[in-house]
Amino acid sequence: MPHHGNEFEHEAEEPVRFTDKRKIDPETGAVRGESAADAPQSGNAHEEVSPAGDAHDTDDALKQAEDILNNASTDGAESASEEDANTREAELRTDLLRLQAEYVNYRKRVERDRDVARHDATRSTLSQLLPVLDDLDAARAAGDLTEGPFASIANKLDQIIANAGFERINEVGVAFDPTVHEALMQQPNDEVPADHVAMVLRSGYQFKERVVRAAQVVVSTGPAE
Repeated sequence: MPHHGNEFEHEAEEPVRFTDKRKIDPETGAVRGESAADAPQSGNAHEEVSPAGDAHDTDDALKQAEDILNNASTDGAESASEEDANTREAELRTDLLRLQAEYVNYRKRVERDRDVARHDATRSTLSQLLPVLDDLDAARAAGDLTEGPFASIANKLDQIIANAGFERINEVGVAFDPTVHEALMQQPNDEVPADHVAMVLRSGYQFKERVVRAAQVVVSTGPAE
């Protein structure tokens, strides 16, 4: 009997074994039948779907929505200000055209004033030569400048003043013009019609169509009766 008792005690000490035939592991949630290497991975994959991942996706969605709203606001502002920008551009273009016109007028005015100043200076210089020119005319009338070095000098001086724009007023037979002629006397003349220049007593001069000195002349009254 003791022997049977030992056998019973030996049998009682052996562990109880059972087979769990459930297809899904209640602890990991993995489908049974996968390898041991796959089971932890399935568990890890299941653990990766966590609230933290959901929060990350939510943050990205909110950021995208915020970007869309910002872009929409910017587009709206640009659309609203497009008309103002066009108006401002038109105003600036008008101001630019006005400034360009003012600059062109300023350039023209400066050039005109410069020409006037240059002409005044030239006319003033040539006016100082009038007594010399009168002496040369008197010498020609007396026959002293027909030939010789003085005649050559007189001709060169006449050419210089002509090139500078200084013109003589000494024509005979033209109609009397009080703007360029100074009538010293009137007398009959059979060859010159009435109210025409019969004789030039002193030559006049003009510069750039502006009279510097009127010519002193004798005006014809026509043929003598």
